[in-house]
Amino acid sequence: MSDDTPRLAPRLAPRLAHGDRLVLASHNPGKLAEFAAMLAEHGVTLVSAADLDLPEPEETEDSFTGNARLKAHAAAGASGLPALADDSGFCVEALDGAPGIFSARWAGPARDFGVAMQRVHDDLQASGSDDAHAWFVSVLCLAFPDGRDVVFEGRINGQFVWPPRGTGGHGYDPVFVPNGEARSFAEMLESEKNAISHRARAFAQFRDACLPAQ
Repeated sequence: MSDDTPRLAPRLAPRLAHGDRLVLASHNPGKLAEFAAMLAEHGVTLVSAADLDLPEPEETEDSFTGNARLKAHAAAGASGLPALADDSGFCVEALDGAPGIFSARWAGPARDFGVAMQRVHDDLQASGSDDAHAWFVSVLCLAFPDGRDVVFEGRINGQFVWPPRGTGGHGYDPVFVPNGEARSFAEMLESEKNAISHRARAFAQFRDACLPAQ
């Protein structure tokens, strides 16, 4: 994604209207369910890239923002509709922010996050560090077929825990306990997690700038 692509300030982003279709530039059913729940009260119809048989572009950028923009523009260009992309990841201080933008790739082709979580644990053990500080980042990009886009970022800090706890959520949720909480994301109700998560924080900015009033 070229840095020359026109980027809007959030306050200048056009608002979607009731009844608009919005493409979620993801084939991940967990993300689709999470975004559908957050969009339910805003009158916007969410369709996934998988529903439209859109290919998944290779994530070749070196930042969450770069990859979110790449995916959103690919979906908007292919569908002719506004497209929302999320690039998010799990970051561990003692691993210099890894897995970071490679969070999904650590799960391998089968998207086995049990393997990914085990790798985080093993790498932490190998590092010899007892620093468990970790965080989730979510960058949302709303792109339009005319090439404009707007970007929002959310983050939540917490601790890496082992062994994994809970059966809810998805991805690295079982090994992350947010600051001020005793439960992992995977031990929370979906509504509880959605109220405080990194994605919820990015979504709140997107909602305020781009969604129609309820």
